[in-house]
Amino acid sequence: MSINFHLPNFTDTFSGSLNISIAMMIKDNPELFYDGVRVASVSDSLPLKWNGGQIVAGYIEKGSLDRVTVSMVTRFNKAGIPCRHTFTNPVLNEEDLDDYHCRRVLDLTDNGFNQAEVLMPMVEERIRALRPNMPLVSSSLKGITDYDGICAELEKDYKYVCLDPSVSRDFELLEKLPHKEKCIITVNSSCEKNCPRRCEHYEFIGKFQRSNCNPQALEAIRSGWAKLPSWNCPLLKQTAFTRREAELHITPQEIYGRYADMGFENFALEGRGLNSVDLAEQYVYYMVKPEYADPVRYSLLVPMINAAKG
Repeated sequence: MSINFHLPNFTDTFSGSLNISIAMMIKDNPELFYDGVRVASVSDSLPLKWNGGQIVAGYIEKGSLDRVTVSMVTRFNKAGIPCRHTFTNPVLNEEDLDDYHCRRVLDLTDNGFNQAEVLMPMVEERIRALRPNMPLVSSSLKGITDYDGICAELEKDYKYVCLDPSVSRDFELLEKLPHKEKCIITVNSSCEKNCPRRCEHYEFIGKFQRSNCNPQALEAIRSGWAKLPSWNCPLLKQTAFTRREAELHITPQEIYGRYADMGFENFALEGRGLNSVDLAEQYVYYMVKPEYADPVRYSLLVPMINAAKG
């Protein structure tokens, strides 16, 4: 049975390279990793209005959009890894559906392999109409936590359904779910169960995203006077180590034991916006056999440090 990890980041230079590195190490030296481990996708977005979940402010000029998009996505596709666009902004309107940049990115990456994660029905409908062969993924931001609701979502035409983190340790519910192979379970969530501010948080991100993907935002970033807003939540300041104390944390032993035994095979790691050192520590923790943790960590970090110096 495969244990498929869905990782954050394909646009960030260092984190993107980190993801390629871990995928290549799994391919070349599988004995260092838990049995069946593979990188099944990477999720991220360029600075686009449709993006959600993590602020990606700025702007890519139309003349550069094709080159940047193809370059970023192709390196993962060549490694056998699909890129998933996080098109989960919850505050879009009908006018936003005609955004040139978002539609062009879909055009450039629609090869039946890359994916789009969706939240709003009108965005999903537009993508299905424009790109009927692009696999879609249902976002955990839908907040579906009841058994019947999850089952209904699993019956729809999605490649995967990302489960709300609040049900990730509800073993009675999980055991009964159909189509376990379609479920993605987040294993390193820093949120509290049934967080009352989760919707407000992602609306905060979405509003900023929608208003700051334009040339003026890019100029502000380049000039150094732009300051990205931050959501006031202490749980967002978790590290790779403090996350292990979080309420919804899932251990590697549980993944390869309890969850795999139930039939689950897809697991997501949060981490868009985190530094690459933190992510490398989490990759080692979840994917690497403990006796090989130090050499793998070293092999992941040294190239990044050298690249940063250069």
